[in-house]
Amino acid sequence: MHSTLSDVFISHPIHIPLSNLPDFTSLRHLPDSYTWTPKDDLLFSASSSDESLPFIDLSDPHVATRVGHACTTWGAFQITNHGVPSRLLDDIEFLTGSLFQLPVNRKLKAARREDGISGYGVARIASFFNKQMWSEGFTVIGSPLDDFHKLWPRQHLKYCKIIQEYEEHMQKLAAKLMWLALGALGVEEKDIEWAGPISDFQGAQAAIQLNHYPICPEPDRAMGLAAHTDSTLLTILYQNNTAGLQIFRDDVGWITVPPVPGSLVVNVGDLLHILTNGIFPSVLHRARVNHLRSRFSMAYLWGPPSDLMISPLPKLVDPLHSPLYPSLTWKQYLATKATHFNQSLSFIRNYLSSDQIS
Repeated sequence: MHSTLSDVFISHPIHIPLSNLPDFTSLRHLPDSYTWTPKDDLLFSASSSDESLPFIDLSDPHVATRVGHACTTWGAFQITNHGVPSRLLDDIEFLTGSLFQLPVNRKLKAARREDGISGYGVARIASFFNKQMWSEGFTVIGSPLDDFHKLWPRQHLKYCKIIQEYEEHMQKLAAKLMWLALGALGVEEKDIEWAGPISDFQGAQAAIQLNHYPICPEPDRAMGLAAHTDSTLLTILYQNNTAGLQIFRDDVGWITVPPVPGSLVVNVGDLLHILTNGIFPSVLHRARVNHLRSRFSMAYLWGPPSDLMISPLPKLVDPLHSPLYPSLTWKQYLATKATHFNQSLSFIRNYLSSDQIS
């Protein structure tokens, strides 16, 4: 019996109680529990840069080369002409805004259970930090029917349809981006058996993460979402017209990724880093807040079948490039990340052999 994505997360639950979640709109001063300093996060006040993330037109005849270069040098890029209808992007933004504008007591009707992953709650990475983050989220894995019925008793089917259509388009886009990125490294469809008979990665699994970063009275002292890498193959993000996403590069510091109407942001996750034997970096990123406008973002978190063994592709391993990582499943990797967080890749690389991962 195959594991589902829900099984993966539930096996290693990180439960954050919602009892102390504030009504963000009523606060005029930043509570101490939400006030960050470099002591709380060493990267909190790291320098920033005016550099910009690569912007790629997917209709460009040299798109594979450009995607491969962006994955290698940045681990992230923005895309346009991606095939996701602008009407659908408007719909998912409308859904997200409608959800987070509901009263707190209404949102709590669809709160994430202690043994679950879907539903309303705070960021799962919150347990790794002493301070709380100025944000709220909603995770969709599988059908959102039950949760949406609790939120919108009379309109839930309309919102479910938006989620279904969004998932369908994102799955196709993720598969396309995967082949563009790997194709730049010389990887062919025959090299990845689990891509399926028509190489569309239909066995892949995904979650949709809806995020809300409310207006903040003291944004320079707050954190919307702390620095982290994604435990995915790829993450595709749509952000509304408010800036907040930042990408970190060792040589330049934090780079703000301004929202461009109709564009999407793509970043390499930990599992694609492993699959490419370290060629593509898994990018560290975070979200900042502001005092003028709320910000919404919608992340599509895309990964392999949960119980599939992931390891460096044989085509990217040779006598001069030994495999940097052992084989492990997404489920095993998340178990490591639940303990070692952003140090998980180096922990696996330096200290674990394949028979030590459980």
